[in-house]
Amino acid sequence: MTGSEEELESRIVMIAEEILRSERIVAFTGAGISTESGIPDFRSPGGIWTRFDPEDFTIQRFLSSETSRKKQWKVLLEGGLFGVVEPNPAHLALARLEAFGKLDCIITQNIDNLHQLAGNRPDRVLELHGSLRQVRCLDCGRRFETERILQRLRAGVEIPDCEVCFGILKPDAVFFGESLPWDTMTAAIDHSRNCDLFIVIGSSLVVAPASHMPVHALDSGARLIIINVGDTSCDSRAHIRINGMAGSVMSRILERVSRRLCV
Repeated sequence: MTGSEEELESRIVMIAEEILRSERIVAFTGAGISTESGIPDFRSPGGIWTRFDPEDFTIQRFLSSETSRKKQWKVLLEGGLFGVVEPNPAHLALARLEAFGKLDCIITQNIDNLHQLAGNRPDRVLELHGSLRQVRCLDCGRRFETERILQRLRAGVEIPDCEVCFGILKPDAVFFGESLPWDTMTAAIDHSRNCDLFIVIGSSLVVAPASHMPVHALDSGARLIIINVGDTSCDSRAHIRINGMAGSVMSRILERVSRRLCV
């Protein structure tokens, strides 16, 4: 927990020094980084799961029930996930870290594409829970841009189907009861085990198996930094911990790093 402004500044300076010393940094981001861009949090008070029953959003119900598919598409359209949002200072700070040659990759629990919009290379962003950028047909495998499907929903279509084979369409995000993408998960574990600095930003680290990533890093000898509002499951093992908003904290850290690198 941070206390005084002096203590916060001291920790910001220490994190900047850790970044400057490190060569392979992995950033792990959760909902807390994207809420500052206006993306609703699923689990927090007022989040999507306080307004809708998560049990209605399993992959099993999506596949077996037209009523469930109708409800899920309605939530995706009206739940605030597709509003016009922009990357915030925390996203931009991570893009600058990559530009500095410091960032090995970003492992994210988010499905909003904001890291890529901020300037991070897509192949450096490992999306553990998939993405809402595209919609996939479960029958023929074709993919469509999400905006194209949203236009149909806004026009009154309640359950969009594949435009080619009329199969079931599903957002490319991971639903409850669905396995995480194996290749992405394997790559995330590998990067976590081979980094020298692991920075958690905006995650309480309660959703497994994503929450195991900082443990993989620690067990392999990496240093751990946590920047989050509220407690996390790894606070006791963090080398530096800041209880604060991702955007303002990351901006101050990157300002110091930039100054030292003279860029």
